[in-house]
Amino acid sequence: MIFQDRLDAARQLAVALSAYRGRNPLVLAIPRGAVPMGAALADALQGELDVVLVHKLSSRWSPEYAIGAIEESGWSFVSDPSEDDEAWLKAERERRLDGLRQRRALYSPERPPIDPRGRVVIVVDDGLATGATMIAALHAVRAQAPQKLICAVPVGAPDSLKKVEAHADEVVCLHAPWDFQAVGQFYVHFGQVEDEEVVACLRQRRAQGA
Repeated sequence: MIFQDRLDAARQLAVALSAYRGRNPLVLAIPRGAVPMGAALADALQGELDVVLVHKLSSRWSPEYAIGAIEESGWSFVSDPSEDDEAWLKAERERRLDGLRQRRALYSPERPPIDPRGRVVIVVDDGLATGATMIAALHAVRAQAPQKLICAVPVGAPDSLKKVEAHADEVVCLHAPWDFQAVGQFYVHFGQVEDEEVVACLRQRRAQGA
């Protein structure tokens, strides 16, 4: 299964999640890539859109390799025990947490995040590679007592999906290929989403709900 772009993936996810249409679900997108997807999904399901802020913790040897993740309350976990260098992890946590605070100020300058308490919450990302950021995102939302917590991704690595299952009430994934290598291999167009597009998506949704 190949998606044309993130909006194509969002449309197909909306079909799989159609049972939640009309129940005012809260769609929480993981920035930056999933925010345009989240906006399309919220539109299709007649819900609200916001972001859940998490960031991968990078290996000291390879910045692209996720060894864990952190969410904006400061909770974090390490998924690769071989990377358990406490001095490096302490500095990496502080660096990423500072970046999350800056993003929150940029994305939500005029109001606090939408409260997920008692809501049907759908956490969406454009794909699941290691699963680290999704696990951190689900942990952050679970702590705020949603009625139901759903992980929604177009594509994911099968072993990572199994890890995520324990942290959500439901996992919706359209494609779990055995030969998964990277999220981008399942999109024809997979351009980078910039902060300006994220801010524009959030502002547009807030204006619609005003």
